[in-house]
Amino acid sequence: MKKRFFWLVLSLMTLFLVACGGEKKEETTDSANANTEISGKIVIYTSMYEDIIDNVSEKLKKEFPNLEVEFFQGGTGTLQSKIIAELQANKLGCDMLMVAEPSYSLELKEKGILHAYLSKNAENLALDYDKEGYWYPVRLLNMVLAYNPDKYKKEDLALTFEDFAKREDLAGKISIPDPLKSGTALAAVSALSDKYGEEYFQNLANLKVVVESGSVAVTKLETGEAAEIMILEESILKKREEENSTLEVIYPEDGIISIPSTIMTVKEDMSANKNIKAAEALTDWFLSPAGQEAIVEGWMHSVLKDAEKAPYDAKATAEILKSSMPINWEKTYKDREELRKMFEKFITKAN
Repeated sequence: MKKRFFWLVLSLMTLFLVACGGEKKEETTDSANANTEISGKIVIYTSMYEDIIDNVSEKLKKEFPNLEVEFFQGGTGTLQSKIIAELQANKLGCDMLMVAEPSYSLELKEKGILHAYLSKNAENLALDYDKEGYWYPVRLLNMVLAYNPDKYKKEDLALTFEDFAKREDLAGKISIPDPLKSGTALAAVSALSDKYGEEYFQNLANLKVVVESGSVAVTKLETGEAAEIMILEESILKKREEENSTLEVIYPEDGIISIPSTIMTVKEDMSANKNIKAAEALTDWFLSPAGQEAIVEGWMHSVLKDAEKAPYDAKATAEILKSSMPINWEKTYKDREELRKMFEKFITKAN
């Protein structure tokens, strides 16, 4: 009897363990394949760089094997012009947008173009987002200063944005991005004009500042033609990691211009593929740890609370946020044209 009882108990325990193991395996499989049911096509307009798009696209193919995700890349000015033209037909050529800064999201929301979606990952965000779910921050960009230590000494350069526009010994050797083409550059103009007034741009003009793309500015930094440039942090970090470049970031002591780039979904009746289910799933993924890992690998900062990793060679995200320069996004949206005209008045026409 004792032997029979022992073998009965052993058999029951074995069956129980097998059942638990099978159930666990099934749960894991379901979790891994949660997005296989997402299908169709999604078109995303974005200002992200092409190589970053390539990296993100590879991860999306694995996560959403049955979904075709197509990116159209362009600067903020290009995307805005494209959307204005498409709005005349009351239909956009995209389903989602990932743009440079929040002020354009405010405009598109006001125009009734966006679809509201309350993402399950919103509570994990470290940055502000639209509480109705019309837009979310998806990557944190930082406008900084940069130099080439092989050509110049750091102590001989501007360590603040304020000094960057005042150092006469840097005249003809500095450059800035173009707010007429770049959303992050417009954000920087907005932040700096609020902090230092229009005089800041008059001072830059007096120093014969050059307005040029990031790639051109970086090349001039490498050759020594430029002593110091205002540029997105990611451009320098990318060079350091991929090319073992010695170019260095200067995080301005008077405040880093931190710019949360946003993700949005076009409302269904105005979207290209009317695939709201897929757009919502993509939003959740981009705001998840896995999606943010792809962002950090692209030399941009995560938007999640207590993000464990910063981009390669970057200052910790929490430290950047503590020392960031305030930007009034509502004002940036409403005053966009005035900011551009002011920039043209002092900088573009002076050149």
